[in-house]
Amino acid sequence: MGDKQEEDRSESSDYTSEDEGTEDYRRGGYHAVRIGDTFKNGRYIVQTKLGWGHFSTVWLAWDTLNSKWPNNCIRLSLGYPAPHPFLSFPVHIRYVALKVQKSAQHYTEAAMDEITILQQIAEGDPDDKKCVVKLLDHFKHSGPNGQHVCMVFEYLGDNLLTLIKYTDYHGLPLHMVKEICFHVLEGLDYLHGQLSIIHTDLKPENILLLSMIDPSKDPRKSGATLILPSNKDKNVFESGVGKDIKTSNGDLTKNQKKKIRRKAKQAAKGCVEKDAAVEAEPDPETSGALESSPNVKLDLASVEDQPNSSGNGDRLLDADGKKGPGQGNQGHRRGSHSMRQKLLASVDLKCKLVDFGNACWTYKQFTNDIQTRQYRCPEVILGSKYSTSADLWSFACICFELATGDVLFDPHSGDNFDRDEEGGRNAGVI
Repeated sequence: MGDKQEEDRSESSDYTSEDEGTEDYRRGGYHAVRIGDTFKNGRYIVQTKLGWGHFSTVWLAWDTLNSKWPNNCIRLSLGYPAPHPFLSFPVHIRYVALKVQKSAQHYTEAAMDEITILQQIAEGDPDDKKCVVKLLDHFKHSGPNGQHVCMVFEYLGDNLLTLIKYTDYHGLPLHMVKEICFHVLEGLDYLHGQLSIIHTDLKPENILLLSMIDPSKDPRKSGATLILPSNKDKNVFESGVGKDIKTSNGDLTKNQKKKIRRKAKQAAKGCVEKDAAVEAEPDPETSGALESSPNVKLDLASVEDQPNSSGNGDRLLDADGKKGPGQGNQGHRRGSHSMRQKLLASVDLKCKLVDFGNACWTYKQFTNDIQTRQYRCPEVILGSKYSTSADLWSFACICFELATGDVLFDPHSGDNFDRDEEGGRNAGVI
């Protein structure tokens, strides 16, 4: 029954492709990211793919600046803002979620609007108690397809849809539903009451637990292998020419552009077609992985030719089509029924609202086309004005889904009408 429901839910989504394809890896489109790539002058090192959307791709990255290093580690002036990772190892690794936006002007403008909202959210919540995701950093990264806005977020866990899947779509006990709802309402009260912000795309995929349901899949707890920078990035720093290549702001040199453009199409294809990539335990002989232990011998082998992790999930993460069931979930199997029940019984239900790529203010709205279809409120379906109550409608739909495992409204197209028209008829009845 659970498989049938999952299939139906997938069919009702706007985007069901397992990856973003290669078509948009072009000027104005995606940046071709590969495992081991570095961003912001080597600060962020890409570990694996978390998801994708029609606006961006999202990656798990290692923040070398805010990881904790041994006091006696060797520091080299090679452009790294942290102790050189090839000669020392952090005793505590800080993981982040790195979002890389498409480079076309309208995607850049959308990203800047999102950053404005996220900064307002962060400034009003210095103690991190409002159950809303935190923007940690943002910058621009130049590549062969243009200049891409990048956003760095705290790394969270599974989303609520993954939690529902752990129940085999039978729903959670009501006491668990109530606890989740408390945190969601706390976040909405902050957004609506203090900031006049409307999320506009609230759904289970956009509410993330603070940790993974299965600790063995959480790189912060499982001792997952750590990927070092690829050879090309390592050589840049070790040859002392990092200052000549502006990896976070500004343009690449002319020769670099020529070389990168020749390889861009091949790199993009590798990003989306090779599923056997590094996930929990890549082969250190071929991937250049580094075991997550301060006493392990360093392996400086190249990861440049390592295939990319698919990291794709089952449904949308946000309204711009981002795939993946949560930041930390890489599509792993959820184990036996008894194991799932055991994990559910011990799961930490603290959660945060994420994905403000479609958010707006009550006094400044960007579009009337908001919300994912199953969570769309009647006033939006009917083309009327909307406000913070739109989020509350979506919240009520989520409550039902958490308790029952099924969506409250699931529009389907017919011979003489599409799904939006059916939604309109439902709204009329309501």
